[in-house]
Amino acid sequence: MFSKLLRTTLIAICSLLALSILLVLLMRWVNLPYSALMLERQISAKLAGESYTSERIWTPWQSLPDHLKMAVIAAEDQQFDSHHGFDLAAIRAAIAHNQNADSIRGASTISQQVAKNMFLWSARSWPRKGLEVWFTFWIEVLWSKERILEVYLNIAEWGPGIFGAQAAAQYHFNTGAAYLSNQQAYVLAAVLPSPLTRSASQPSAATLQRARWIARQVQQLGASHYLNKLKPKYPEWVNNLSDKADGLFSL
Repeated sequence: MFSKLLRTTLIAICSLLALSILLVLLMRWVNLPYSALMLERQISAKLAGESYTSERIWTPWQSLPDHLKMAVIAAEDQQFDSHHGFDLAAIRAAIAHNQNADSIRGASTISQQVAKNMFLWSARSWPRKGLEVWFTFWIEVLWSKERILEVYLNIAEWGPGIFGAQAAAQYHFNTGAAYLSNQQAYVLAAVLPSPLTRSASQPSAATLQRARWIARQVQQLGASHYLNKLKPKYPEWVNNLSDKADGLFSL
């Protein structure tokens, strides 16, 4: 009886893990209409009896300005081009900081943030952290760095019900993501650690100071030249197959 229950449980777990891998693979080409964080925000508001609307307009990689891509990398994950999902140096630094400080410093990479916001819940827990590692690993294996950053910029939260760069640009600056100025991009990146308490349209002195720091970091990273390191390095036949798949799923 116990062995049968154990076997059934193992089969169920393996099936769920396999489905999660297929979902990540599908998202290599398909843009899902909602992220887990968007659904969580809607459910929380409904349970609290509050009205809630969310805005997100998907913007493809080519239409996202380079200075916004670089602003986010400079602010959130400067080793994005070289790590495989986890920045071990940042993790060690965060552990050392958190042992001797009142405030908690995070060390999540852009890849980890995509895994959490796209597939998981926001509350901190060891089960969520374990699943975050699982999804991050497969995201790094199955997606290009460009795709990871594209998804991040389309699901990042930039205010109450504001998700993605296009909605953020319209909400905060009354413009499209493609037309953001350098300064606007730096301010948007500056509010990312706390998008519900910081405002890009009415930035505090601390937010503006962080935006200036981000601007300096962008230049130190090589500005848009950095993005060349994110291009996928596949054999030609893989690139051709990927292009055909992109065309098929964009129909």
